[in-house]
Amino acid sequence: MNAPAPAPIIPPSPYSSAIGKSNIERHTLSVLVDNEPGVLARVVGLFSGRGYNIESLTVAEVAHERHLSRITIVTSGPPEAIEQITHQLERIVPIHKVTDLTVHGRAIQRELAMIKVRGTGDDRSEALRLSEAFKAKVIDATIESFIFELTGAPEKIDDFVELMRPIGLVEFSRTGVAAITRGKDGMEG
Repeated sequence: MNAPAPAPIIPPSPYSSAIGKSNIERHTLSVLVDNEPGVLARVVGLFSGRGYNIESLTVAEVAHERHLSRITIVTSGPPEAIEQITHQLERIVPIHKVTDLTVHGRAIQRELAMIKVRGTGDDRSEALRLSEAFKAKVIDATIESFIFELTGAPEKIDDFVELMRPIGLVEFSRTGVAAITRGKDGMEG
């Protein structure tokens, strides 16, 4: 019999030395880029090629006349890995500016979610009561289910989803984080 082939050697993730340690931080990066084909693929390729995880990713054009888009990325890792990601992003040519919103002052983060909940009787009443407390809007209803729309900080959405699980959470969809710093200065200068 042939011996089994050795397992492929996979380079360690930059996070591997920090797994289980308390120095893992969550950061929100805002990246101003040229709105052209392939830019998003290059940014995502940088993360995947180095073993970095993207927890949330949103992209939208922010200056039509100048063909600029803003990519908002939420990632986690030790501070050294986040700093390395930021420096590597800055070297990609169609990128104009990279800002770590977590480091550069108070940023406001919002996310939109649609949450489908099944329920009748007391469960239905409880779902409606909780939706009012969270200021979730009913955007669709049937005799046996609701779809709620909720906008807020990612933690607020997490909390609402967890409360809906025992009631009858069916599924949910999230947009990803949109973030901006407070104050008079903007990313575009």
